[in-house]
Amino acid sequence: MATPSRFRTLDPARITASLDQLARRIEERFPGAGLANVCRDILALAKETASAAQEINRPHFFLRFIIWLATTAGVALLIVVAQLIFGSTKANDDLFGTLQGIDSGFNIVVLMGATLYFVSSLESRWKQRKALAALHEFRSIIHVIDMHQLTKDPSMLAGVHTSSSPNRSLSPFELVRYLDYCSEMLSLTAKLAALYAEKLSDPVVVDAVGDLERLTSDLSGKIWQKITIVQSLEGRDIPLPSVAKLYPQPS
Repeated sequence: MATPSRFRTLDPARITASLDQLARRIEERFPGAGLANVCRDILALAKETASAAQEINRPHFFLRFIIWLATTAGVALLIVVAQLIFGSTKANDDLFGTLQGIDSGFNIVVLMGATLYFVSSLESRWKQRKALAALHEFRSIIHVIDMHQLTKDPSMLAGVHTSSSPNRSLSPFELVRYLDYCSEMLSLTAKLAALYAEKLSDPVVVDAVGDLERLTSDLSGKIWQKITIVQSLEGRDIPLPSVAKLYPQPS
């Protein structure tokens, strides 16, 4: 039997290693920057996510035992109710009494069926709730990353500022690197969220992960618009390194 390729699934260890390398790159390029602390927080969360996703994927035997016990008791109760209804119905009973007994039995069957369905979905709903709570934390972190890049305005390089504009000491090259680090963090955060959709094929969780991926993609697109603006300033009075010289430099 052929083993599944390791390139068909996300590897939490590789995501964690990429985040660790990114955090070191930020610390080396921008010592003391708050962005590095955010990346370290995401790195700590990545280590928790790897174990949490595995835990969610494991069967919850206690809940399954409760579900099995409740299902067995419900089926047994349905059998008893059916025997009581049909056992008490005699051949000389009138049609109205017979139909009334059947209607009462049908209502009981529907009610028990809904109860059994609720009980049988306890495990999936428990896993769904844990995954959604973790994804909500990812959404908060994504907005924190967006706040860090929000004030990195390329127009400052062209001298377009007011007396209330924040002081920015980043060179054009450093600004591009800072924005690129933010884009990488968004992408890696989305990959961490995707681990839950990979381990738990719940439609609600999959939709939530899809929303996070769209959010990070939109924010990353805005970041790259800023990078494009910075690069478009090349050739003016701003000493912006060319694109050909930009990326060969160590990051």
